[in-house]
Amino acid sequence: MRLPQSSRFKRHLLAMAAFALLTSGCAVGPDYQRPSAATPVAYKEAKNWVPAAPADALERGPWWLLFDDPVLNALAAGIEVSNQNIAAASAAYAQARALVREQRAALFPVIALNGGADRSGGGSSSSRNGNTYQASIGGSWEPDVWGRLSRGVDSASASAQASAADLASAQLSAQGELATNYFSIRQTDAQQALLASTIDGYQRTLKITQNRYAAGIAAKTDVLQAQTQLANAQSEALGLERQRAQLEHAIAVLLGRAPADFSLAVAPWKASVPQVPLGVPSTLLQRRPDIAAAERRVAVANEQIGIAQSAFYPSINLNASYGFGASSVADLFSASSSVWSLGLSAAQVLFNAGATRERVTGAQAAQDAAVARYRQTVLVAFQDVEDQLAGTRVLLKQQEFLRQASQAADEAETQMLNRYRAGQVSYTDVVTAQASALSARRALVKLQADRQTTAVALIQSLGGGW
Repeated sequence: MRLPQSSRFKRHLLAMAAFALLTSGCAVGPDYQRPSAATPVAYKEAKNWVPAAPADALERGPWWLLFDDPVLNALAAGIEVSNQNIAAASAAYAQARALVREQRAALFPVIALNGGADRSGGGSSSSRNGNTYQASIGGSWEPDVWGRLSRGVDSASASAQASAADLASAQLSAQGELATNYFSIRQTDAQQALLASTIDGYQRTLKITQNRYAAGIAAKTDVLQAQTQLANAQSEALGLERQRAQLEHAIAVLLGRAPADFSLAVAPWKASVPQVPLGVPSTLLQRRPDIAAAERRVAVANEQIGIAQSAFYPSINLNASYGFGASSVADLFSASSSVWSLGLSAAQVLFNAGATRERVTGAQAAQDAAVARYRQTVLVAFQDVEDQLAGTRVLLKQQEFLRQASQAADEAETQMLNRYRAGQVSYTDVVTAQASALSARRALVKLQADRQTTAVALIQSLGGGW
């Protein structure tokens, strides 16, 4: 019994599908393993550190709330919405996810519907013109015999995960930069207030020296020294004004706004510094997005080795079509007009002067480079944490010494000015005492800001949150 054409088409199609299934699952290339990296059992600058499981995907949270500053909270809340670096990283992540879907689509057959109509005729008068109509549906499929396509999907997925980590890095970087600039502005405000108070004092001192000079009990040099000291302080105040303007402009850009459309009013400075629990690094070091991105790029490089090795084996393609052809539209879909085709093709490169082998070697070298970059990223991460922990510890101790130095310098300034009024010391001694007092006050203010910015850096080095 002769099978109809459609039945034979289905039988052949099933046979070819079975062949594809039997030949698939022979993926070539190395299986991915997370590379090892030098990991200490404890931080040198902290105690009781215990290694933790990877947690780079955990929510980092609004860490800036720990500084208890409403203005900083309001600024940080808007940075993810308007910062252009974050917007670019977000778009890159969306692009990477689209590439994953594109690569996954290659695992499925491509089906196309075709139709056409032709009219032809001969050159002699005896020839008759004729019409031809065609309609068909066809498909092609490349079975993933050697795992090239699935590795392409895995590579794109790992790239998307790396892109997600890059997005987290961009967010963390922008948030940290915003907080650092904000605390620098508050430090500048405090320095300006300190200089304003100092300038008032210098003006009073200048008046004293002018009166003493007018009375003939002080030299002209005393007045000149007082004028010089006052002018220098006024110049420094203007320098702080410029510095504050630049910091304000930087914050505006971080928020995605034109500097002309943004201003930050002077406000009281809360010099509070949150304390970091000693057990935190064990959890948060593994959450650093740059480490996650570097590790995912090692996975990408690993999949590229398998893709390169698949070129040593033949590529296989299946093709099938079923359609109709007739000289008139009325006869187009009749059974006698049906046509079908099935095809199986294989191609193998026999000689390319070692190009395939060198592509595999190059892919292996690229993976070695990615592993080295991953390990270097881990080492730098540990260095960052150690640096910030050391800075946190040292600055806390320095603060007490600077507070004592500032108090002593203030007392020395007061005593020296009183002795000058009594004619016991020269005005040069007063200038020296006043300069020392101002320097000590400003150093204390700077250290308080440094403690806050170091806390921000520590949070960043730990992955952005507690």
